[in-house]
Amino acid sequence: MPRPKSPHGRTGRPPLTSRAEILAGARRIIERDGWEKLTVRRLAAELGIGATTLYHHVRDKEDLLIQLLNEHADQTLRPDLPGSPRDRIVAATLAIHDSLAAWPWAAEILTADGFLGRLGTSALGMVEAIVAAAIDHGCTLVQAVDVFRSLWYYTAGEILVRAHSARRRAEDRQPAGTEAMFGNLDGARMPRLAAIGDQWPALALRDTYPRALEAFVDGLLAQATTTAPG
Repeated sequence: MPRPKSPHGRTGRPPLTSRAEILAGARRIIERDGWEKLTVRRLAAELGIGATTLYHHVRDKEDLLIQLLNEHADQTLRPDLPGSPRDRIVAATLAIHDSLAAWPWAAEILTADGFLGRLGTSALGMVEAIVAAAIDHGCTLVQAVDVFRSLWYYTAGEILVRAHSARRRAEDRQPAGTEAMFGNLDGARMPRLAAIGDQWPALALRDTYPRALEAFVDGLLAQATTTAPG
């Protein structure tokens, strides 16, 4: 008996799936259910193909995440970096921040060991720019790595705190800046926090990252170039 024809007239061949379709399907799952729920089998079901077909394009979940991160970096990390080493560090770190702020789940993935070294040219180019600029400023190689790591921890932390806070507000259906914080504190024991009271959530919503980043970079470079290498 002849096999039934597919809607496109093919007989028996599995549907062709492009890399773009695969990554788009993975993004849909992540945006809908979270990156932890992404699996190769779940993605195959999302795309309406067999898992074995998908394994021709991706090795496993980690490889799929790396492909997603590299595609995003290729699209978003194209800054014009200034000549001054200090300003180059600030601009490259801001570019990393702004890229990941749009995809906070990516920042969470990159906090796991092993992912940073598997990134592509666009993402690693920003790491190279920061390390090289720190060396140009007068840091040793070890100090330059410390500068990058400190900036990465600060940047990833800022993104994740804001993302988790926004998610919690959305789940509680609570307008931003209306959370109760320090209004009921004992003013005798904690006078400064009591004075701030419930203003804290609104104050915390302000975007202080760029200004704080510049101060942080200045402090890291000053410390590195006035202390002996450790």
